[in-house]
Amino acid sequence: MNILKLLSFFIIIFCADMSIFAQSDSLVLKDLVWDNDYPAGTSELFIPSASVLLAGMIYKPNGNEKHPTLILLHGFPGNEKNLDLAQVVRAHGWNVIYFNYRGAWGSQGKFSFKNCVEDAVNVVTYCNKYQDSLKIDTSNIVLFGHSMGGWVCLKSLEQLPQIKKGFALSTWNIYGDLKTIPDEKKLIEAANNPDIFSNYFVLNSNNLEIFLPAFIELSYYKLATDAKSLSKKEIIMLDEHTGNIEVADSFKEMHLPYFDYQIWKTDHGFTNKRVSLMNKLISFLDQ
Repeated sequence: MNILKLLSFFIIIFCADMSIFAQSDSLVLKDLVWDNDYPAGTSELFIPSASVLLAGMIYKPNGNEKHPTLILLHGFPGNEKNLDLAQVVRAHGWNVIYFNYRGAWGSQGKFSFKNCVEDAVNVVTYCNKYQDSLKIDTSNIVLFGHSMGGWVCLKSLEQLPQIKKGFALSTWNIYGDLKTIPDEKKLIEAANNPDIFSNYFVLNSNNLEIFLPAFIELSYYKLATDAKSLSKKEIIMLDEHTGNIEVADSFKEMHLPYFDYQIWKTDHGFTNKRVSLMNKLISFLDQ
């Protein structure tokens, strides 16, 4: 009886520790042990997408074996790149790939929302093609998207049966924003009004070129209707706003293998929650 009580005690402590880790606001980091034969490092990537090249980079951990790989998907226009997460995830033994979409931050081609989704799919194709030279375990690739990148994460997962996990941070509900505009005339007025839509010179498409095609094909942007096509995925949606409750509810109804939706008290960049975010991401990658 005493042995059973002791075992029960340790099981409870272990489970509590796992829960705390997933929500912890503290993190212990150590310098990487230098691997003289196959050291960690960073390399530039030039990734083909629709006959042009995307500028990117890969954060590589120690070792010559193939590593699980996290792909970062930035937002609109992508000021927050979440490269602090890249460093922590690389220290955890993962590759991390960051890239800029077509027409963004110097990448070739034309920027559009739908092109961003196609770019994400093409990056995975690139990972498959160069898995040996880049040391990528293609059976364990995970997407992480922030803001517009969260939308890209969920939309591209529909086209990527090999990828089982996606982490969508503060997903931009493009449909929710555009559906409030009554007609194309009002959309054009809004696109030309910097108080409504900011103009970003780091994107090579103007607001009208970006938002009018989305407005015309608005149903494509409604994430709540995509739940069925994501029913076999493991997904985290983490927000600082309530704009995605309908989307989250639609996912819950599909009973995904794993789905976690939370709203944290923070800003769009999760400024005061970076460590908790790191812990939540690492826990998700490990499960």
